Amino acid sequence: MSSHHPNPRALLSPAMRGVLDRIERAGHVPMHALSPAQARLAYEAGAGVLDIPPHKLPRVEDRSFAARDGHTLKARLFAPASDHPLPVLLYFHGGGFTIGSVATHEPLCRHLAHLAHCAVVSVDYRLAPEWKFPTAVHDAWDSLAWLRENAAALKLDGSKIAVGGDSAGGTLASVTAISARDAGWPLMLQLLFYPGTAGHQNTPSHKTFAKGFLLEEAHVNYFFNHYLSGPQDRNDWRFAPLDGVDASGHVRDLEGVAPAWIGLAECDPLVDEGVAYADRLRMAGVPVDLEIYPGVVHGFIQFGRAIAPAQTCHNDAARALREAFV
Repeated sequence: MSSHHPNPRALLSPAMRGVLDRIERAGHVPMHALSPAQARLAYEAGAGVLDIPPHKLPRVEDRSFAARDGHTLKARLFAPASDHPLPVLLYFHGGGFTIGSVATHEPLCRHLAHLAHCAVVSVDYRLAPEWKFPTAVHDAWDSLAWLRENAAALKLDGSKIAVGGDSAGGTLASVTAISARDAGWPLMLQLLFYPGTAGHQNTPSHKTFAKGFLLEEAHVNYFFNHYLSGPQDRNDWRFAPLDGVDASGHVRDLEGVAPAWIGLAECDPLVDEGVAYADRLRMAGVPVDLEIYPGVVHGFIQFGRAIAPAQTCHNDAARALREAFV
C-alpha cells in the first residue's frame, strides 16, 4: 500500500498539490480551532468553491418527516425527468458527523441523479455535538424507513433503493446497509465514498497522511470528540462497521448485505480502513467494486472544478448505480 511511502507528498497529483497549496495560502483558521457552529459556517461558505456547477434538474423538492423521537428531519429530492417511477439513492453527506448538510453536497447529488438517471434523496440527519452518537445512525435508519413507506407517493420505485454517502455519510450508509440486511429490507447497492469504518485511527495510512492532506489527524479527533460520548462508543459497530462489536461483544457478520461500490482516495488517512472493509465484505461473499483514485485526498469528489479525478469518480459511481438498478 502507498500508505507506507517515505515521502507521501510525492504521491499527490500536480493538480491536487496545487489545490492544497492554494488552500494553505488562503490561511483560514483550522477547523479544529473553531466552535462547531463556526466550523459549519466555514464549511458551508467554502463548499461550492471547487465543486462543479450544480446541474439543472426538472425535479428538486424539499421534504420533511418525523424521526423516531418525533424530531422533524429534512430531506431534498433530486430527480431527472421520467415517465416511470425512478430508482432512488438515499444519500448521507460527509462532515465528521459535525458539519455538512444537504446544501454542501447538493452539486454532487444533482450530478449523480443526472448521470445515473435515478432520484437522489439527501438527508439532513442531526449533527454533533448537539446530537451525540447514535442519533445520526437512528436518523439514517428512520430516513430509509420513511423512504420505503413513501416511495410510491414520491413517484419512486420502492423496490430499487440504494444507500450511499461520503466519509461520515459513508459510515452511516454502511451501517444502514447492515441494519437493512438484518430487517430483511433489500437494497440494490451501498455506494461508499471514502467511508470511515474503523473504531480507532491506528492504520498506517492514518500515520502517513496525518498532516498536510486536508483531513488532518486534528480534524478527525475534533469530529469524533464531538460525536462520541466516550471511548466505549469507538468499539460500537454502529460507529465502526469494520471492527466494532454488537451488544454481545461480536463483530458483525457481513454476509448478505447489499453489494458495494467503494471509491477511495489514495492520499487519505481513511484509505486503509476502506480497503479493509472491502476485504471483509468480499470475505463474506458480498460483491464489491473497489476503486482507489491515485494522487488525491479525502473530500476530492467535491473538487470537480479543479481536479479531473472528481468527475471520473462521479461517472464510476453513477455507472455502479445504473448497473445495480437494472
